[in-house]
Amino acid sequence: YGPVFEEQPVNTLFPEGSAEEKVTLACRARASPPATYRWKMNGTEIRMEPDSRYRLVAGDLVISNPVKSKDAGSYQCVASNPRGTVVSREASLRFGCKSRVCLHEIPEGSGVMFTCSPPPHYPGLSYRWLLNEFPNFIPADGRRFVSQTTGNLYIAKTEASDLGNYSCFATSHIDFITKSVFSKFSRLSLAADDARQHGPTMKARFPADTYALAGQMVTLECFAFGNPVPRIKWRKVDGSQPSKWISSEPLLQIQDVGFEDEGTYECEAENAKGRVTHQGRVIIQESPPNLPQSKNKKDRWKRSVPFLLSSSNELILLFAQNRIEVSGGELRFSKLVLEDSGMYQCVAENKHGTIYASAELTVQALAPDFRLNPVKRLIPAARSGKVIIPCQPRAAPKATVLWTKGTELLTNSSRVTITTDGTLILQNISKSDEGKYTCFAENFMGKANSTGILSVRDATKITLAPSSADINVGANLTLQCHASHDPTMDLTFTWSLDDFPIDFDKSEGHYRRASVKETIGDLSISNAQLKHSGRYTCTAQTVVDSASESAMLTVRGPPGPPGGVVVRDISDTSVQLSWSRGFDNHSPIARYLVQARTLLSGKWKQARTNPANIEGNAETAQVLNLIPWMDYEFRVLASNILGVGEPSLPSSKIRTKEAAPTVAPSGLSGGGGAPNELIINWTPTLRDYQNGDGFGYILSFRKKGTQGWLSARVPHAESLHYVYRNESIGPYTPFEVKIRAYNRKGEGPESLTAIVYSAEEEPKVAPSRVTAKAVLSSEMDVSWEPVEQGDMTGVLLGYEIRYWKDGDKEEAADRVRTAGLVTSAHVTGLNPNTKYHVSVRAYNRAGTGPPSPSANTTTTKPPPRRPPGNISWTFSGSTVSIKWDPVVAQADESAVTGYKMLYRKDSHSAPTLYVASKSRIDIPIPEDFTHAFVQLRVTGPGGDGVPTE
Repeated sequence: YGPVFEEQPVNTLFPEGSAEEKVTLACRARASPPATYRWKMNGTEIRMEPDSRYRLVAGDLVISNPVKSKDAGSYQCVASNPRGTVVSREASLRFGCKSRVCLHEIPEGSGVMFTCSPPPHYPGLSYRWLLNEFPNFIPADGRRFVSQTTGNLYIAKTEASDLGNYSCFATSHIDFITKSVFSKFSRLSLAADDARQHGPTMKARFPADTYALAGQMVTLECFAFGNPVPRIKWRKVDGSQPSKWISSEPLLQIQDVGFEDEGTYECEAENAKGRVTHQGRVIIQESPPNLPQSKNKKDRWKRSVPFLLSSSNELILLFAQNRIEVSGGELRFSKLVLEDSGMYQCVAENKHGTIYASAELTVQALAPDFRLNPVKRLIPAARSGKVIIPCQPRAAPKATVLWTKGTELLTNSSRVTITTDGTLILQNISKSDEGKYTCFAENFMGKANSTGILSVRDATKITLAPSSADINVGANLTLQCHASHDPTMDLTFTWSLDDFPIDFDKSEGHYRRASVKETIGDLSISNAQLKHSGRYTCTAQTVVDSASESAMLTVRGPPGPPGGVVVRDISDTSVQLSWSRGFDNHSPIARYLVQARTLLSGKWKQARTNPANIEGNAETAQVLNLIPWMDYEFRVLASNILGVGEPSLPSSKIRTKEAAPTVAPSGLSGGGGAPNELIINWTPTLRDYQNGDGFGYILSFRKKGTQGWLSARVPHAESLHYVYRNESIGPYTPFEVKIRAYNRKGEGPESLTAIVYSAEEEPKVAPSRVTAKAVLSSEMDVSWEPVEQGDMTGVLLGYEIRYWKDGDKEEAADRVRTAGLVTSAHVTGLNPNTKYHVSVRAYNRAGTGPPSPSANTTTTKPPPRRPPGNISWTFSGSTVSIKWDPVVAQADESAVTGYKMLYRKDSHSAPTLYVASKSRIDIPIPEDFTHAFVQLRVTGPGGDGVPTE
């Protein structure tokens, strides 16, 4: 095949002075045999000399040390192979500045132009110029002009304020994406002032011929240098001025241009020293349609081949071959010859663009040839069946085909058909049809034939067909299928469900073959599911024919989910539900269940309904006992004798209507607080029982024994206590208290009456007869006489023991509290051999009472710090005698009154305590004694000493 471009050159901007010493223009074409490449510059072929700056790398053109004066221009790639030649689109090579900043030095008062040279881009750039820094953009005025065609900046007459660095700011707008780029800076430097005035010089002018599409907007640009700055005027030379004419000095715009706006337009630049004019024509055209890519053609000898090309208005059609007839954009070949093969390329262009299309024409001339596709050598066929024998020789032009059986010429009959493409079809085959069949093919280039032998075999038959069955979900079943066939051929079985083949490897273990015998194709179905219902087809197949039998399998199961649950008739405690029946899955629906969930709990619970038992033919029910002002979802489940099916999708969320509270708040209690206060507590009511918005509490209370009730309203559901203050409230006064809830629909029931006491007073009486006794070096026991409950204005909670060292202040005392009515306490953590003062106070919720008279005690000295030493033992019969050196107390230690020993048979047994007054002890031992663990320490008034083992 001929060359087809896969990559073509693109417009390239090469920065002069760049570190890159070469520029590459890409070109790659797919072709067989591979293409060779040539390049053209400005229409002239580039000669690739060995020492030239130009060289080919594959199809790419590489230019070394590019120079603007020699290499700037338009380039095209030419790809060729023996099948033909194609030419790429044109790509321009342009050059930028030699340094990062281009320098322009001119006399002050003269004009200057800065070129923008934007990078390759889609049409539709907009241009602005900035001076020195962003965003200091140059404004459009009569002295300065930015061309929106080229992006160039023109200054008609320079001034001192123009000194600085200039950069072109180009912006593209494509598919709602805006992207902007900056050019390199160009520096303007002004020489001595040239005060001489001079006439206009035209620098920016619109083309001699401007082509425009009807309905679009035409923009013409015109600008001149001069001193003083010239003024620009516009006029239409022939005909009247367009109605949609917009003139703003350098620009002339005609909106929604029509054919009546065609003509010659003139711009005039004038100042005090003279005038200059420029004229050009505006030509209006229709839009060219897209040019379809021509299709490759492979055609036979002596045929006409049309290539369709679109054309419009002044399209120019260029072709790379000479023997061509063109008729309205159609390229037609008559009486094709081999030389017409090759690549054809069309270029359609007008002033608005260029479109390329290429195609390859292959002309063939071949005598019939069966080498690639002969008639099948052995053609098996089933008795009473049908056989199709193709005859497909390669030939150009198409060959005429005849068929023979042996020496007999075959023609169309009731059993024999020869199709237009040469295929032989035999039907209702019998043993007599066996023999040699030959296809003869001929065209003007020659003839050929190919022969095959037809062999008639016994037909395949199903001898035991599968039977229809009806089973429950989860059951197992075997569908039988046995067949007979021609013994000279292999037999295979396939199964399908509703005409879709069963893939045993992807059946998740539900399907398997029940037998490995060739003539048995039974299908075993395990753990049948609802999806396994349908028509099963067993097909027994050989290479010549097949036989099939089908059976229906019905899998019964719990019903499918009901559909379309709709909620209506919403009240405070009930709604009406309706739904549509789901699939019964081959077992009648017996009844329906309704479930509801609140958005607070998220758990589905069975709902109470009316009727209580919803029959299987029902499609509506009332849901009862709902909570008022609660968000609900509902779903419906169907059941039959095989179980409960999948639930429906949840209904849309609804909220029941509001109602007055129906439950009284709980946890009514209270007490405590400051003097003259009654504090009432309760448990806040949960959202489930609020029944409506605007929820709060109403408290009723009175002093026990009085008649009238006081009341208070406490807003907000989260409130949990109320404080009533009154100077008349005595300490620990009993009150009767009740509570009920309210919302904006009304009030709920009252709770039972509770007794709540007002704030207590601290105890006024101190305990008496306080005694303190040191029991060890760090502990003491304290006891006292209790206060009488009658002396209390509150509930006695217990006693507080305060103790402090002799010489310390009572305010620094440590404290221990007891609970209840106990009258003694054991205090630990004391310092040895230290005198302590102790007092006791009663306390309740209001605080502690006055202190008792203090009692004194001194803790004992600590026990000796040295443990018993030099331990020894001797065995005597069934006893062991253990001895040690006596321990003598030091002056700052308490006396030794005896010794304590813990005896253990092993590390896991319970220890036995032995006490001795002297430094020896005898212990009985068992007969199986082997060893024992002994821990020994001193004891005395100061407690137990340090042990030794």
